[in-house]
Amino acid sequence: MTDALILHPALILIGGALLLPLLRGAARDAAVLLLPALAMAALWLLPEGRLWQVTWLDYQLAPLAVDKLSRLFATIFALMAFAGGLFALRQPSRLEVPAAYLYAGSAIGVALAGDLITVFLFWEFMAVGSTLVLWSAGTATAWASSRRYVAVHLAGGVILFAGIAGHLLTTGDATFTGMQTDSLAHWLILIGFLINAGAPPFSAWLPDAYPEASWSGTVFLSAFTTKTAVYVLLRGFPGAEILIWIGVIMIFYGIVYALLENDMRRILAYSIVNQVGFMVVGIGIGTEMALNGAAAHAFTHIIYKALLLMSAGAVLAATGRRKCSELGGLFHSMPLTTACGIIGALAISSFPLTSGFVSKSMVTQAAVDGHLFTVWLFLAAASAGVFLHAGIKFPWFVFFQKDSGLRPADPPVSMRLGMILFAFLCIALGVWPEPLYAMLPYAVDYVPYTAGHVITQLQLLLFSGLAFFVMLNYLKRTPTISLDTDWLWRVAGPVFARRFRDVLQATRGSLTGTLSSGLNAISNLITRHRHPSGLLLRSWPTGVMALWVMVMLLAHLLSDFFG
Repeated sequence: MTDALILHPALILIGGALLLPLLRGAARDAAVLLLPALAMAALWLLPEGRLWQVTWLDYQLAPLAVDKLSRLFATIFALMAFAGGLFALRQPSRLEVPAAYLYAGSAIGVALAGDLITVFLFWEFMAVGSTLVLWSAGTATAWASSRRYVAVHLAGGVILFAGIAGHLLTTGDATFTGMQTDSLAHWLILIGFLINAGAPPFSAWLPDAYPEASWSGTVFLSAFTTKTAVYVLLRGFPGAEILIWIGVIMIFYGIVYALLENDMRRILAYSIVNQVGFMVVGIGIGTEMALNGAAAHAFTHIIYKALLLMSAGAVLAATGRRKCSELGGLFHSMPLTTACGIIGALAISSFPLTSGFVSKSMVTQAAVDGHLFTVWLFLAAASAGVFLHAGIKFPWFVFFQKDSGLRPADPPVSMRLGMILFAFLCIALGVWPEPLYAMLPYAVDYVPYTAGHVITQLQLLLFSGLAFFVMLNYLKRTPTISLDTDWLWRVAGPVFARRFRDVLQATRGSLTGTLSSGLNAISNLITRHRHPSGLLLRSWPTGVMALWVMVMLLAHLLSDFFG
């Protein structure tokens, strides 16, 4: 393929995002489905290598570079854009899908970037696209959460920019390749990546913002930001041991807060943090098996998490309710949504014959192979915790438990097709993982379906299921939300701001009064002793002007003298 025929898949989606607002009706629906399909086709026509190369400020940039890892992530991002667009065809907002395609295209741009400068540019475009997806919900809570979301991501972008600038000045090379945590610049880059990954204490932005999007917006938001962070960690910091323990913290942080939650979409938002934690652990282990497992789990996670949020979005669109305490008994009238939600719940729980089992077990096996017994114990315990909060709690309280009396029907055809597509992929990849394994960055020498793997996982799931129903009364929630580190800016921040404003106003009033009295006294003194006739300071405005001219002249003389 010649350079003239090479199309950047990211630019197809970003250009399409600008075109979509101009279309209406069937033409718009066709474009929504065609754009990600074209991006996917363009991606798989690309050969491997650094395809676009430019020089900027003496740095060699590669805005389009392809290898197995980048193709894997770009593929799932394009597939997610297609399924999300299909699910959102009936979304009345004219902004959401174009914003989501800007978001998805930027994520593909990060995956296909061969240099840190291009990574940063697409990284910031992602923040713009995701914020617009939030704004498109059009609610006061979405607007408030989007402001907090933007503040966190602007801070993360500044940190990342500082790290990249330091790296460029130190090395003179913009190539995006593996780095060590051996300098301040690299630590800043790592922190910038971890903020987008949702690592504590920077993770509160995720459950704060994502559930406030529309019934379809949360589906898009779940896929791109955190998984591009996983991609850049895979590319930039494989084998960084600190990531093992950061990942473990993420895993249990997500489990605890998901168990405390009542809002069905906040439960699933916290489980994003939990699942990304498994990937971060794999990246920290750093062996080929672990990195394959982290990449495979990112791929499958996008599918089953989107499926779970599609089922939750279908419930929200049909009932207008999002709290588990207000739902229940929906399996009577929403059988397809219930079935898809259950399939997603089984996949996230790594149930055998689902996609989660064939990916997450690779990370666990990598811990065993590396003789990391403590890490393996944490991962095993976390697998049981995942089944508690996402595998059972979400479908039980939303679709079963008490009968809420609600009888909404299953959603429109386009929404059902989106759910069916991803439900099929959850089962298909679980039954036949070889196509996924073939796309992974390293050769795969792993068989997921051994007696030991299956029996161990079934034991964990069955005992955690038993624990759920034994402790069912303790797991019922009140109609509240749980605050974690976002307490600092949702509670403490406004209180501090109000107190600071009151003090500032009182101080300003006192200073204004003192200054005004002083200026009056000085004016009267000058008028009385230097200009008895009062010609210069006959009026107060003229006196003020003369006084400040004198002050500026004095300042100028002092500056010249000491300069």
